[in-house]
Amino acid sequence: MPRKHAPAFTLEAASASAGAGQPHNLPVLQAKMKRDPEGYEEELRQLHRHFESSVFLFRQQAALATTSSSGGGGEVAKELGDLALFLAHVAPFYPDDLDDLPEQIGGLLDTNARGLPPGLRTHLVQALILLVNRKIVDLEDTMELFMELQVIGDRAVKKLAFSHIVHSIRRMNQKHKNDTRNRKLQNILFKFLQAEEESRAKRAFTILCDLHRRRVWFDERTTNAICDACFHPSSRIMVAAISFLLGYENAEQEDDSDASSSEDEADQNPQILLSKQDVYKANHKGTAASKKKKKAKLQRVIRSMKRQQRKSVEEAGSSYYSPLTYLKDAQGFAEKLFSRLQKCNERFEVRMMMLKVIARTIGLHHLVLLNFYPYLQRYVQPHQRDVTTLLAAAVQACHDMVPPDAVEPLFKQIVNQFVHDKSRPEAIAVGLNVVREICMRMPLMMNEDLLQDLVLYKKSHEKAVSIAARSLITLFREICPSLLVKKDRGRPVDPKARPKAFGEVTVASDVPGAELLDESISSEGEGSDDESDAFDSDDETALPSAPPGTEGNMEGSDANKLDANEDTNEEDEASDDDGGTDEGQDNSDNDSDDIDEELDDDSDVDADTDMSDEDNDDDEELKESINGSEDEGSDQDEDSDEGDKSNGSSSKVQKRKLSDYIGELNAADASLRALKRLAGAKKAHVSSDETGKILSDEDFKRIKELKAKKEAKLALAQHGLIKGGDTKSATFKMPSSDQLSRKRVDPLQLEAHVRRKMSKEERLAMVKAGREDRGAYVARAAVKQKKTGGLSNKQKQHRKRMPLAATRAKAARSRQEKKQQRKRSGNQFRGRKAWK
Repeated sequence: MPRKHAPAFTLEAASASAGAGQPHNLPVLQAKMKRDPEGYEEELRQLHRHFESSVFLFRQQAALATTSSSGGGGEVAKELGDLALFLAHVAPFYPDDLDDLPEQIGGLLDTNARGLPPGLRTHLVQALILLVNRKIVDLEDTMELFMELQVIGDRAVKKLAFSHIVHSIRRMNQKHKNDTRNRKLQNILFKFLQAEEESRAKRAFTILCDLHRRRVWFDERTTNAICDACFHPSSRIMVAAISFLLGYENAEQEDDSDASSSEDEADQNPQILLSKQDVYKANHKGTAASKKKKKAKLQRVIRSMKRQQRKSVEEAGSSYYSPLTYLKDAQGFAEKLFSRLQKCNERFEVRMMMLKVIARTIGLHHLVLLNFYPYLQRYVQPHQRDVTTLLAAAVQACHDMVPPDAVEPLFKQIVNQFVHDKSRPEAIAVGLNVVREICMRMPLMMNEDLLQDLVLYKKSHEKAVSIAARSLITLFREICPSLLVKKDRGRPVDPKARPKAFGEVTVASDVPGAELLDESISSEGEGSDDESDAFDSDDETALPSAPPGTEGNMEGSDANKLDANEDTNEEDEASDDDGGTDEGQDNSDNDSDDIDEELDDDSDVDADTDMSDEDNDDDEELKESINGSEDEGSDQDEDSDEGDKSNGSSSKVQKRKLSDYIGELNAADASLRALKRLAGAKKAHVSSDETGKILSDEDFKRIKELKAKKEAKLALAQHGLIKGGDTKSATFKMPSSDQLSRKRVDPLQLEAHVRRKMSKEERLAMVKAGREDRGAYVARAAVKQKKTGGLSNKQKQHRKRMPLAATRAKAARSRQEKKQQRKRSGNQFRGRKAWK
């Protein structure tokens, strides 16, 4: 049975159906056309001709400058918009008949976009977006039209066009990057961005920033285009570009702080190596209170180690990103922006933003812009507005490639203006913090006299000032302890440390952490050698003329020496070689920690001057010990035959003097030390010869474990869980130059611990906040009267029945007191009598 076609769609039929109370049948016809495209070709052609005639009529009306709302124009506009959406929906099913539909809709929007009614304009834009999404027309062909539609003043159309461009580009790059199409679209947006018209440039800049923030266009071309917008003639575009760069920096800093504070991410790092002894002490040794404190300290250690490991992983993975890092010509960018800063008449906030971007670029790329520091010097005053932001920019612009002479006037200006006795404590604290940050990046700026003057502020009663001064001491304990006085040096890890000279570069000659592997291997070898030496010494070094009863003491002293720390032994030996044997004996009798630290410091200071003398003395001692051992060996060979005869005459052995016995002990000890030093020198020579060896995967795993153990030991010593002699000054780890350049200097950190004076409104708010959880005032007596429980103990004592004897005694006491009172009252003086 042949299918009957639906009647042809005409305006009269549509109006008749609408007048009959039936809904408009365009959606119904659209559904039927999608199900059976071939059966409704005639209706489609008729509707298409009607659409063309409506477009022609509308253009004629626009040419005659007639309004669309006059004479039923509103109905014509609504009908035209509905027809455009209808044809756009069915266009994929009739590609030959509707091949010119995109050109008709685009031409109408291009020529008469501002004169179209808002409803018709929205419908036409939706129809064009639908055609682009159905891939009937490419986005590159309509990109300029959508950019123009965003500046006609229609908010709804602007939102539609913007979201369509962003979502289309995101969908296009969702599975894989299409570089050819991306480059075409970028060229169109770059052309709009470089144009002098502000409205179009602003829309192009907004699209680029949004795609860059969504990591869709995350390449160097987009980054450089955004940075070049800082030089746009319009100040609004320039401010938007600088704000985007600074806002990206702030967002990255906030993400880092959130990641450091979250413990969920910290639990993902299981590389925490603590000894079983420390865990056992924290859980089983001591009282309940001490175990609780040890457990809390152990948890803090674990959290700090996880935080450090997460930071090291992030640094190794180079997760840091900033648009300024991908500048093709960073030096030209900084110079051009600085010249505009010097010439511009913008408000103060805009100039400060430009200043921060320039400083950030100088710090990231290690640029040399010598005119920037004298420009900052003019504004370094304590009363300057936003002075902490200015000082943070000054710190950020300092790095090791800048000549110290260029920064020295600025450095002196900061010290003279902020750090003096008549300055406020807040200004002193900020100045000391800025000096510390600059010296961390450029240690050559500090001299000995200035450092000792600044260190004296550690005795200040202001918390912020004393903390800033102590942080300066901690920094120079690490980079140059010789600039500090002896009492402020503490026990540095490297007392001979010095800052690198200007232009000096440290070149890595081995694998980082390989020395830990060598130390572990040498320590294991020394442990086995010491055990074997201890067993051999019992047989070989026994003195035949020693008095009986002293062999046990000698063995105990040798064991104690082998178990002692190697570092402290070497330092004591250096002091003994200098001629201080008597002092060393006195100090060993005292056994105090302070004297040990002084000996360590003296040995560290004298180590450089007496190194050659010690080597010569060691060689002489080694020769003498070898000769002495040969003589003793020959004597023992000669006396071996007479050993049986001497067994019976042991009581006739002559006793040696005490001084001779002590001299032989010292000689044996010196020979043992010389042998140890010779073995250490040989091992160091062997390790230096084997630096070219190839490390295996097991070696790298071992290095990682040794690093984790070392960090665990330092963290435990820092929190007071273990006592380590060389871990006191290791609580501060000097960051590298690259880490300092990537780190953003926060102005709030420069004024940390500074008490800010609260305003009256803030004080009232704090008082009211304290009253919220507190009830109304009630007298203490009223609270007692409202007591719901029983009587108190005092009330019960009053109500207790007394014995009869106690009652009589109380009555007698009362009578006696009353009698005495009457007697005293009669003898009282009541004034001179008048008749006498």
